[in-house]
Amino acid sequence: MFENIVIIVVLLIFLYLLMMGQYISSLLLTVGILGIFLLGGLELLNGFIQSEPFNRTASYALTTIPLYILMAQFIMQAGIVKDLYGLFYRLSRGRRSVLSVLTIVLGGLLGGVSGSGTATSAALGQIAVPELKRRGYPDNLAGTIAASAGSLSSIIPPSIFLIIYGVVAQISIGQLFTAAIIPGILLVIVFSLTTIAYLQVYKKRMEITTGTNETAATIEDEHTPVSRYVVVVLAGTLMMAAIFGGIYTGFFTPTEAGAVGAFIALILALLLRKVNKAFIKESFSETVKVTVMAMFIVIGASLFGRFISLSLVPRKIIDLLGPLMETPLLVLAIIMLIYFFLFMFIEGVAVILMTVPIISPMLDTMNIDPLWFGIMLTVVCTLGMLTPPVGISVYVVGGVSNIPIERLFPTSMVYAAVAMFFVIGTLLVFPELVTWLPSQMK
Repeated sequence: MFENIVIIVVLLIFLYLLMMGQYISSLLLTVGILGIFLLGGLELLNGFIQSEPFNRTASYALTTIPLYILMAQFIMQAGIVKDLYGLFYRLSRGRRSVLSVLTIVLGGLLGGVSGSGTATSAALGQIAVPELKRRGYPDNLAGTIAASAGSLSSIIPPSIFLIIYGVVAQISIGQLFTAAIIPGILLVIVFSLTTIAYLQVYKKRMEITTGTNETAATIEDEHTPVSRYVVVVLAGTLMMAAIFGGIYTGFFTPTEAGAVGAFIALILALLLRKVNKAFIKESFSETVKVTVMAMFIVIGASLFGRFISLSLVPRKIIDLLGPLMETPLLVLAIIMLIYFFLFMFIEGVAVILMTVPIISPMLDTMNIDPLWFGIMLTVVCTLGMLTPPVGISVYVVGGVSNIPIERLFPTSMVYAAVAMFFVIGTLLVFPELVTWLPSQMK
C-alpha cells in the first residue's frame, strides 16, 4: 500500500513540474532522487548517486552525440543551407515540385545531424519558408513543408533520438541507424507525394501570385559561383557516404563515422572560406551546450529509470493488461496511441527517456523485437510533432515565420494522417523493411 502511495505522489509531482515548464533534465533528476529515497531510503540513494551518473555518461555510445552536433554546427555556420537552396532551384529549373521534394530531403538530413526536431524546424522556418514563399508557395504549404522536414529529425540517421533510444534500450546504435534508413525514405516519399498533390491544388493560385519576388530569387541564385555549388555537393556526398557506408560495411563505428563527418564538414567550411574566430567559437560553444544538456538528461533519466524499477511499475502494468497480453497487436496499438499523444506535447528524446524503462519489460513479455519497436516509435514521434493540440514542429515554424498556427495545422494534419496510414501500415504488414538491412550488416 505504501509503495502505491509513493508512486502516485511522485507521479503527481512529476506532472505538476512538467506542466510548470521545468526542464526535462532537472525534472527527471528530481523525481528520480525523490522516488528512490522514499522507496529505498538514504543508503540506497547514496549508492545510486555515487555510481549511476558516471556509469551512464561514461558510455561509449554517447560519444557519438558531440561529434554529430559538431558536424551540424559546422554545416550551419558555413551557410551551406542557403547555397543548397540556390542549387536546388537552379537544378529544378523553376519546377516547384522538385524544389519542395529537395527541401524535404534537405530538412531530413539537417534534422538527422542536429538531433532536435525543434531546432531543425526553427532553422527551416527561418531559411526555407522565406525561400519557398519567394518562389510562389502559399504560406501554409511553405510552413508545413518546413515543419514536416524538421520532424524527420527523429528518424533520419544519424539521429540523436536513435542514439538515446539505443543507449536506454541497450541496442546497437549501428543497427538502429541502418534499420531507420528504409522507414526514413518511406516518410520522405510520402511527405514529398503529399506536397506534390498540394501543389496541383494550388497551381493556379501560385501562377497568379508569383512575380517579382521569384525573379529576384532567381537572379540571386545565378550570381552564386558554380564552383561553390560543386564544393558543397562533393563534400556533402562524401560526408553521407562516409557515415552510412562506413557504418553499414562495419568499416566505421557510429562514433568514428561522426568524427569523419565533422572533419569533412570542417574541410568544407575551410574551402568556402567561412572559418574564422567567430565560426570556431560559435560551433564549439553550441556543441558543448547541447552535449552537456544531453548528458544531464541521461543522468536524470537513469535515476528516474532506477525509481521505475524499484516501484515495479512495469510489472503492475503487465498484470493490469494481463488479459490483453495474449493479443500483442492490440497492446502495441494502445502503447503507440499513448506515445502519439505524448509526442504532441513533449520533445521526442524526453519521452523516450521517461517511458522506455517502463515499456521494455512489456516488450520482452510479448516477444516484440525492440529494434523494430524503436523504429516504429520514431515514426510515431515524427507524426506527433505535426498534429494539434501542441504539434511542436508546427508551433516552432509558426513562431519564427509569423504564419498563424490555424493556417498551418489543417495542412500538417493531412501530412500526418497520410503518413500514418501508409508508413505505419506498411511497417506493420512488412516488418522486414526494418529488420532486413541490420541483418545484412558486417
